[in-house]
Amino acid sequence: MYKAPVEEIAFTLKHVAGLTKAIEDGKLGELSDDLVDAILSEAGRFASDEVAPLAEIGDRQGARLVDGKVIVPDGWDTLYRAWAEGGWNSLTAAEEFGGQALPHMLNVAALEMWNSGSMGFALGPTLTMGAVDAVTAHGSDELKAKYLPKMVSGEWTGTMNLTEPHAGSDLGVMKSRAERRDDGTYRIFGQKIYITWGEHDITENIIHLVLARLPDAPAGTRGISLFLVPKYLVNDDGSIGARNDLYCHSLEHKLGIHGSPTCTMIYGDGKFGDEPGAIGYLIGEENKGLACMFTMMNNARLAVGMQGVAICEAATQKAVQYAKERTQGKAPGWTGQGMSPIIEHPDVARMLVTMKALTQGSRAICYVCAHATDMSHHADGDEARHWAERAALLTPIAKSFATDAGVDVASLGIQTHGGMGFIEETGAARFWRDSRIAPIYEGTNGIQAADLVTRKLPLSNGNHVRGYITELKQVVNAVRASNLEAFGETAARLDASLSDLEDTTEWLLSQLAAGNASAALAGATPYQRLFGLALTGVYLAKGALADEEHGRDNRLALCRFAAENLIAETAALKDRVINGEASLNAAKALFA
Repeated sequence: MYKAPVEEIAFTLKHVAGLTKAIEDGKLGELSDDLVDAILSEAGRFASDEVAPLAEIGDRQGARLVDGKVIVPDGWDTLYRAWAEGGWNSLTAAEEFGGQALPHMLNVAALEMWNSGSMGFALGPTLTMGAVDAVTAHGSDELKAKYLPKMVSGEWTGTMNLTEPHAGSDLGVMKSRAERRDDGTYRIFGQKIYITWGEHDITENIIHLVLARLPDAPAGTRGISLFLVPKYLVNDDGSIGARNDLYCHSLEHKLGIHGSPTCTMIYGDGKFGDEPGAIGYLIGEENKGLACMFTMMNNARLAVGMQGVAICEAATQKAVQYAKERTQGKAPGWTGQGMSPIIEHPDVARMLVTMKALTQGSRAICYVCAHATDMSHHADGDEARHWAERAALLTPIAKSFATDAGVDVASLGIQTHGGMGFIEETGAARFWRDSRIAPIYEGTNGIQAADLVTRKLPLSNGNHVRGYITELKQVVNAVRASNLEAFGETAARLDASLSDLEDTTEWLLSQLAAGNASAALAGATPYQRLFGLALTGVYLAKGALADEEHGRDNRLALCRFAAENLIAETAALKDRVINGEASLNAAKALFA
């Protein structure tokens, strides 16, 4: 059974990501280490004792569509109400709407624990938090006053409606349409697919954020508007009114996250109301909806990265427990009675330590990204721009590296279990099935790579990423200066990985400057992994140094393993980035 790693989460937040320094510098108001510990401890208890026990039920039963109503797995309605009453939906929301205005770092840490407990359950709250962010940033005062208090409290949930059957990531060709009405409202018509928690029976209202196009809108993404479309209309006094003209047509039958209702939504076909058309309210300006939605999407991308971290942690815990209990053969040097636990076998130990290194590396990357977001909100001028650029640079890496790690770690977890891992009853397979969606949604990891290379590397003419690499080198210098024998070849290996990162970064920037976007994009995905591996090595080293400062050394061994066993892949990735385009173009002919 999953046990939230509260101590490890707190350590990474404070000593690797920078939370303690931000508190000491007065950047986070009255937040204290003691309060952080209390919040994380209670979140860990709730995730371990309340969420995790219902994960298997959610996976086995799934969400069901019965007579037009979506029914969630047994116990999930009670679980959600307890979660909302605990105030967990309101951690980072504005105080004027009932939020606690706590740092984003604490929320992503809590998101890790909810998703480790049950990714299917945690998806609903994750989308609601994103919807709150979008309405807070771009909604009118009237919309904020009417909808945010109950969305922040968790009494109402929220969704994000982008994808259509003919248009996946290319939103410029979407067909959903909006018609203006004289009273200032809009009528929404269209079909949306893959809508997470688009319909359910847990809360009395669901607030949909829907992208649609006005009749006179410009073509492409410049002509998209964003609308708030409630399942039930809300009266001026805040009470629930008439049913809006929208409904769930069907549920997707998915590889994993079975308990999460993934819906096909129909807007405006006349099923409800006096006339066809779902009543919607404009968020932001007409034809500027995509910019509004990106407020939600960018936060969601980091949240999806946390899903990768969460699966890594849960799968690793299960694999370690099994490897300690399962006996088979006699490992080299085994002197005990009978067969040895399989954790004693070198290859099993290699898999488990790899899982742990990828887990802690991914966690650090995501927490550092959240820290940059927090700092951008608590600074002005050049400092605010610096942190905003850091968050922008790290977001695609956090989303992609952590979710790829989730798939890899879950797969290694199955391998550790051997044949039993392929049997559903052990629970190891569920982590892989749940993890596999995360590299796909909120922008596939290939889209993240393209964004990283073409939009994020050129920030400040490439000087931001150059400065970041310089910061990373300072950690390696500290490792070298420590003269700790336990680090082994860590400093030399990390130096090599950062050199690979620096060389490929400069090469990509030169290709973009020369107008050779094709070459840059051909190397984008291997570059993204190279960056993530380099960060993993450096942040594990930073954690080991902080651990040693506090009189401990249990992180040194993991840091050394990663440096000497995993990070050398950056050299091969560098070669793929710089020299891979020609062979890729030649191989395209295979599919002609």
